Amino acid sequence: MDANLRAVSQWLADADPRPGNAWAEWEKQGIALLPLGRRFDAVRVPAEQVHDVVGSDAAKTVAKVLTAWLDGPVIRDFRSRIGPYYVLIAPGAEWDGPAERLTTGTYLGVPRPGHATTLSRWVVLPSYPGALCDTQYVRTLLATTTSLRTVGR
Repeated sequence: MDANLRAVSQWLADADPRPGNAWAEWEKQGIALLPLGRRFDAVRVPAEQVHDVVGSDAAKTVAKVLTAWLDGPVIRDFRSRIGPYYVLIAPGAEWDGPAERLTTGTYLGVPRPGHATTLSRWVVLPSYPGALCDTQYVRTLLATTTSLRTVGR
């Protein structure tokens, strides 16, 4: 594991009051349940909305567009074909968008950085410890998907 990936992993693990638990879960299951509201919150975006704005459901295409658009970490839930995307944002960041914000009192399954599981995967890894998505970009993304759905109706 390179130094930056290790630093990102440690930053994520530190979301848990006992970071060793996250490391143990990653080692055993490849995914750790991390509490939201400490290091980051998450906005749950339905896969259909993401695929509409990207114009594709191809993983590489989605990753490329979300990297360029959001410039921050995104996780995809693969427990079903239509599993949602989780866009990581700062706790306390202003959010008035149409998608559900998950925060304190909620746990998110976070895959080990640099590893894929059958349950979830990083679509966009944090580029450095503390890197999160700007909520303005997330709102713009969701507004774009809404406008695309109304075209031609």
